[in-house]
Amino acid sequence: MIMKILIIVTSVSMYENNKLETGLWLSELTHMYHVAKEQGYDITIASTHGGNVPLDPESLKPRLMDKLTKEYYEDTTFMKLLQNTKSLSEVSEQQFDVVYLAGGHGTMYDFPNDTTLQKIIREHYENNKIVSAVCHGVGGLLNVKLSNGEYLIKDKTITGFNWFEESLAKRKKEVPFNLEAELKKRTSKYKKAFIPMTSKVVVDGNLITGQNPFSSKEIAKVVMEQLKK
Repeated sequence: MIMKILIIVTSVSMYENNKLETGLWLSELTHMYHVAKEQGYDITIASTHGGNVPLDPESLKPRLMDKLTKEYYEDTTFMKLLQNTKSLSEVSEQQFDVVYLAGGHGTMYDFPNDTTLQKIIREHYENNKIVSAVCHGVGGLLNVKLSNGEYLIKDKTITGFNWFEESLAKRKKEVPFNLEAELKKRTSKYKKAFIPMTSKVVVDGNLITGQNPFSSKEIAKVVMEQLKK
């Protein structure tokens, strides 16, 4: 049976002040997409509203774009996929083996309170499917409640983009909230890499999280390893 993976991305292209562009951090999509494609998985890319996916211009800068991501960015067939994504409501009744939330600052606006996203995550998590998220995409887990009324990430070991990294990214004044602080309100087991902007991936049962864009390659590898188990 072919494994199915749902990759969820943002539909938001601007910070609230409308002066700076944001969107999906491209490498957080490409690495997961690449390993899933290599394994022959059925891949669905969906965004909160469907249609075109905005890309964070920062993620396209040569010093931040790795070789694999550059190849996908220059691949017209792949880029067309990002212009015609399904909406979450279109895929909400489907079942997947993995649900993966890619990051980018845009997710801070449309992920945390999206009830369709919460439903997809809750149902897959409770059915023991892999739920994974990287960087700011982890914010999509913040408000997910399980059928028993508890927050999904309550007492879970988890990671996500931290506040010091936000200052290194020069976005502390732009972002709508402090992701690290909000995660810590839900769980006492928030973890981060000793050195900022280095890879860290945390596995807690079928919940897998990555800290920052530099965790994209590792989280893709870990998700594939966990699937084989």
